[in-house]
Amino acid sequence: MTAPCVRPDEQRRALGFGVRCILAGLALVLVAVPFGLLLFLVEDKWPPLLRVDDGARDGLHAFALQHRWFVVAMETQTTIGRWWVYLPVFLVLAGWLLWSRLARLALFVAVTVGVSPGINDLVKWVVHRTRPVLANPVANERGASFPSGHAQAAVVGYAVLLLVFLPVLHGAGRRIAVGVAVLMVLGIGLSRVALGVHYVSDVLAGYVLGAAWATAMIASFNVWRRTKGLPSAGPDEGLEPEHANRRR
Repeated sequence: MTAPCVRPDEQRRALGFGVRCILAGLALVLVAVPFGLLLFLVEDKWPPLLRVDDGARDGLHAFALQHRWFVVAMETQTTIGRWWVYLPVFLVLAGWLLWSRLARLALFVAVTVGVSPGINDLVKWVVHRTRPVLANPVANERGASFPSGHAQAAVVGYAVLLLVFLPVLHGAGRRIAVGVAVLMVLGIGLSRVALGVHYVSDVLAGYVLGAAWATAMIASFNVWRRTKGLPSAGPDEGLEPEHANRRR
């Protein structure tokens, strides 16, 4: 009985998929390792990290007390990153994707954005780090401090938006979208430290955890695509590059 013949193009696609899976796993490890290291240093109360955390907290707080406009700007940035701002945006996005017959992409949006807060809450419950304590705070937040939920949500949220819309963005429009996303992520993270409700290490941990979650979901989505007979897609082309042709 002869073995079935495998065409060269199928071999190349299978090899490419395997390489992508390995690279996705490596990327996940590379972003997970810094998070683990940060967690270890926070739990160990590593003096250099404590100096950075305390220095940023005290320096930004002193500046905020003397400049009301800075507090307003940081409060605005923090408000943009709250769940009740994200929720309608991603509900509308998921609904639009379903209406556009992109159910797979709609599910990716719902799961990636919807599960992320639960992961953050779980890690906060495990670590249970108290928030910064200031004599004259300009803002107050409840709950644990590590990692920053705002920072994690910003990375996940803006990554999802880029992954959905990259197929229909080109040239300057794509560069502007990426630039705005990066600035928003950095601005939201800065606002949490500037308002005295998080340490720098909390924000960095939120960034890394958000990147790890987004990376894991991208890899899972590409595995799903392969089971449907579609080639895996790179983040630079969006998760469903085919839908760019549908919009032309």
